[in-house]
Amino acid sequence: MNKSVWVVFTHTAVAMAQSCNLPISKSDRRDSLDLDLLYLLEKEPGLSQRELADRLGISLGKVNYCLKSLLALGAIKFGNFRASSHKMRYAYMLTPAGLSRKANLTRAFLRHKMEEYERLKAQIAALEDDLAKSDAGGQASL
Repeated sequence: MNKSVWVVFTHTAVAMAQSCNLPISKSDRRDSLDLDLLYLLEKEPGLSQRELADRLGISLGKVNYCLKSLLALGAIKFGNFRASSHKMRYAYMLTPAGLSRKANLTRAFLRHKMEEYERLKAQIAALEDDLAKSDAGGQASL
């Protein structure tokens, strides 16, 4: 899956759940954001914080806060681009701990989505069954 599509997908999934008044815990939202950041940084380690904020549709301050948290966890490290004309430009690189965190968050995300898919499948089947029964009952009375 294209990683930029992934980021849009995970944020859309959280937004859809919120719009349906499904309970989304603060840690779920944070894990989703961490996962999006880790995917983006793995693909494009040279993105600035402003570029990350634009891609994720969040504030610059939130990106800064999340990056500091990922740095504290040892999930990412950063260094200067030596050849860059912008000496303030940094590259954020995933560490082995970051790769592990990304894999664990991806597994949890997939498990959650598969459970959601199974619930939706059962709900759709029940609705189709109800509709078929109501259509059969309506035609019988005609």
